[in-house]
Formats: sequence, C-alpha cells, structure tokens
Amino acid sequence: MNNTNRFLPPLSRLKPFEAAARHESFSLAAADLGMTQTAVSKQISLLEKDLGIELFERRNRAVFLTDAGRQLGRVVSAALTDVATEIAVLRHQRRTNELVLHCQLCEAFYWLMPRLSRFHERYPDTELRVVSALNPLTETSEAFDVAIQTSGRKSGTAHLVFTVDDDIFPVCAPSLVQGGDCPIPLHDLAAFSLLSHSVTPQDWINWQGWLQCVGASLPKPQKVVSFDSYPLALQAAVTGQGVALGWRRTTEDLIEQGKLIKPFREFVERPTEISVFRGTARNLHPDTEFLLAWLSDEFSQ
Repeated sequence: MNNTNRFLPPLSRLKPFEAAARHESFSLAAADLGMTQTAVSKQISLLEKDLGIELFERRNRAVFLTDAGRQLGRVVSAALTDVATEIAVLRHQRRTNELVLHCQLCEAFYWLMPRLSRFHERYPDTELRVVSALNPLTETSEAFDVAIQTSGRKSGTAHLVFTVDDDIFPVCAPSLVQGGDCPIPLHDLAAFSLLSHSVTPQDWINWQGWLQCVGASLPKPQKVVSFDSYPLALQAAVTGQGVALGWRRTTEDLIEQGKLIKPFREFVERPTEISVFRGTARNLHPDTEFLLAWLSDEFSQ
C-alpha cells in the first residue's frame, strides 16, 4: 500500500485553510474555528511555504483565493465534508436520502415555492429539502447538493454550474399611483418613500446604484425606510408603504396577481444576476444533476 502521508502537509494547517477558503476571510475563519486571526494567518503562511505556492492574494486587509487556492479549497472542503457526513451517518444524525437545496431566502420564498410542485411531479420519488438563508454560502454550516444565491456574494469553494439573468426596477402597490396610469416620469420618484434593504456587505444593488445605472440621481431630501431583508422591503411595498426595488424573477408573480405594479419605465438588466452552484462533497445525492437540470429549465421559462 502506498504511503500517501508523505505527500500531506501537517493536517493542522488544512482546517484553517479550508475555513479561510470557505469564507474568503481570515477573520471569519478564526471566529469559525475559535482561533485568533494571527494563528489562522500563520498556519496558512506555513502551508503556502510548504507547497511553494500562494493560496491567497492579500490586498488592502482583504484576502482573495488564487486559482490554486480555490482548487485546493474544493478538494480539502470535499474531503472534510465527506468525513463529517460519514460521522453524522454513523451517529444517525443525517438522513442520507435527502436532496438538499440551499436557497437564498428571497428566491426561495418568491421564486422557488410557486414552482416546487413541478419538481415533485417530475421526480415524485426524490425527497427534496429546501434550506433557506439570508447569509452567503460561506456562512452555512450545513452540507448541500445544490445552492442558489445572488452572483457576487461569497461562495467559497462551491462549484459554479450556471448563471441566470434578471432585471431590476421599482415596484409599488397600485394604490400609490393616482389614477393608476403607468408608467409615470422617473422624477416623480421624489414624491414617494423609498424602501430599501441593507445588508453588510452590500451584495445587492441599492437605490443609489440603480439610479446611477439609469442616469438619474437620488432626490434630496428623500425619505428612505430601511429593512434588513429583501422580503420585508417587498412586503412593505405590497402594503403601500413606499416604492421598493424589485427583481423580475421574485416580483413577476406579485405583479401578475395585481399586488404590485411597475410605476416607471426604467429598468436595469443584469445578465448574470443569479448563480447556481453544485456542492463540494464527493457523495452528492444521485439526483443532484436532475435538480440542476430542472432549475435550468425553470429559469429559462
């Protein structure tokens, strides 16, 4: 039997590296592992020295995976996930027949749920579990087979399978527009309260960014009501509290139902707004490819 241990660096360096690769952050990795940031940085530097390659670029107090670091991160993440999964099975803590879809909360609630029955009709024997989240993939502690989130959010070592386009435009309740005649001039936006969802980091386009894209500026003074999630901002728009930015894929059903309208003509096209990922574990559910194909079909409609 070949002794592979001679090719391995000290295993104590791999866990800090995996956490840093998953979060693309030494500080978040340190918090995850209960270590200091200095200790995580030192272990990764020793690993890079041992391998003779850079795994991270250090720029302006931030770190970014190199191509080599991303590839190694996938391998190490898959290996550690396999170990954790097997231990969970031995402890009878994981249902091994579940296909796990990790989905950003807004897409899960407004886009996925109305369509999910079609997946069950096509694959009646597949047990699908949907895990919704506000935080990016790098902050999930649960293994997944497929994941959906806004492009540009941190995804760690997850495998990008395909991206999906979306459009962004203002939406509001029909009662907010007197007479119901749409579209109205964009400068009329000054008459409404703006509903915003603020997150850190700001992974979604905000009002200022949207207005810059359409060549306009934010009226001053302008009342802005902020929420900590997109679903809350959207629900506030439905109840007539102001105008929110809406993403086509998560508002089309509400618009079709007459709960929201597009008061203005302007919109921003985003050709790669949503990303769909495959998990990194080697023992992905056998129906993973079926779910990816179904998602691709649904997004194409």
